[in-house]
Amino acid sequence: MPCTIRDVSGTGARLELNSSAWVAEAFTLVFASGLRKGCRVAWRKGRLVGAAFADGCASLTEQAVMMTAEEQARHRRGIGARVRAAREARGYTQGQLAEHLSVTPAFVASAEQGEADIPLYQLMHVADLLMVGLDRLVAGPAAEEVDAA
Repeated sequence: MPCTIRDVSGTGARLELNSSAWVAEAFTLVFASGLRKGCRVAWRKGRLVGAAFADGCASLTEQAVMMTAEEQARHRRGIGARVRAAREARGYTQGQLAEHLSVTPAFVASAEQGEADIPLYQLMHVADLLMVGLDRLVAGPAAEEVDAA
């Protein structure tokens, strides 16, 4: 079944179904690189599906072929831009956000430019502080078109 990977991690992926709201409880995700990962449905929300890798955490080699360095950089830039937009919408300065996160303003500036990774626990704190959903901060353009077989 054609789908789009919206986000991928070491333990699973967030998929958007292209043509149907149905997917089997267990399926195989086939990446453009040829990598095949057995998955099970972890959650569903409309056409969005959270897929957990059946064999647990993907190896570093598998993770490397799931997302290229450029794709990772593109996701960092997207997350940074969404954090900046949410921060500005709530009227916080970079310094104020940095103080709430116990980091330097330089880190916030770097993260907003996509030059630094924001750890998940900090993204969760940012989402709570700025009153936005975590999905809103991390959702971005499709990383890769794939088939869920």
